[in-house]
Amino acid sequence: MKQSSTKTSLALILPLLAAIIAVSPLAIDMYLPGMPEITEYFSTKMPLVQNSLSIYLLGYAVGLLVFGPMADKYSRRRLVMIGLLGFIMTTLALTIAQNIEQFIALRFLQAFISSAATVVVPGIIRQLYGKDTAKGLSYVSMIMMLAPMIAPSIGSILLLDSWQMIFYVLAGYAGIVLVCSYCYLPDVKTVKSSASYSVIKRYKIVFSNRAARFDLLSIMLISLAFFSYITAIPFVYLTVFEVSEFEFSWLFGLNVFGLMVAHFINTRLVGRMGSRRMLRCGVVLSVLAGTSLLLANIFSLSLIFYVLAILPLMGSLSMISVNADALILQEFAEHAGTATAVNGTLRFGIGALAGPILAVFYDGSALPFALLMVVPVYLVLICQLLQSKQHKVAA
Repeated sequence: MKQSSTKTSLALILPLLAAIIAVSPLAIDMYLPGMPEITEYFSTKMPLVQNSLSIYLLGYAVGLLVFGPMADKYSRRRLVMIGLLGFIMTTLALTIAQNIEQFIALRFLQAFISSAATVVVPGIIRQLYGKDTAKGLSYVSMIMMLAPMIAPSIGSILLLDSWQMIFYVLAGYAGIVLVCSYCYLPDVKTVKSSASYSVIKRYKIVFSNRAARFDLLSIMLISLAFFSYITAIPFVYLTVFEVSEFEFSWLFGLNVFGLMVAHFINTRLVGRMGSRRMLRCGVVLSVLAGTSLLLANIFSLSLIFYVLAILPLMGSLSMISVNADALILQEFAEHAGTATAVNGTLRFGIGALAGPILAVFYDGSALPFALLMVVPVYLVLICQLLQSKQHKVAA
């Protein structure tokens, strides 16, 4: 595809890339309201059905490790087709599962194959946007944020028919994305290299890059804070502050909207300020907002103070994440898929620790949640100070 044609198609390509990435958030969130019905259907226990979510995340992480290096060697467009087609087939298979064991196994396969489609997206954006990668990532993330905002509501409506209808609709959505990708997604070529790298060599190159080390650590820590929010916020709002389910939905949606606003601001400013400065702005804001959240807990302040602290904190986390992603991708022109795989695996790996950590320190209050949001933010500040010092020494 010619460069001029690519530029004129960005308005179409970016929503399409967002739609591809949204497949996983929809697969995670749409079936959550149907868990009790799935439990009854398979005559099993709720923890087993809940484990299907953890298995999905595991399958997705394993898939990233497998397909990431392939995205640096083979056609990215072809991987999107394989990933979406495999996702459709496994999603339809879920509707005819005979027992919970089959259901869980299919969820693993569903996540594993879908990662083939999503792992290539950051690399495509990097090649389309170049030095403005953070701007492209912010646009895609801003559009994609609609998925987790509306997915539980869609799932609740579809449950009026059956839990299987959730997966029929999910397969239909993936089918539409597949057709659109076949018609409109350009075959953005991987960066050619004179050297031939094995999978092990590609991972070694990524992990041994000192320039990206502190940004990778920052992303891990931000992911821990983000998954802590996802894990604990229902307890904090519904149990600690005893808000209604309607109020919880409104407050949760407000924070998702805050994430979208942060991405929009990033698209407006990153071209002038650069990803590194925007990341540092996000770190400063996160430290201020995180400290405010901690103080709200220490002094047992009312709900409004929590809301006013969490809203900018979530926005700052997204600003740190998207700019760190862009800086990492810029370091690995020939290994964008591998870098994305490492990035995603570290995110999910550290994020999986949020639940166990919160369980260990559970005391019936919101303090463990606040600490697990704030401590990673302070550690990110240290990482970025060390990164700045390393850069000065290298210069």
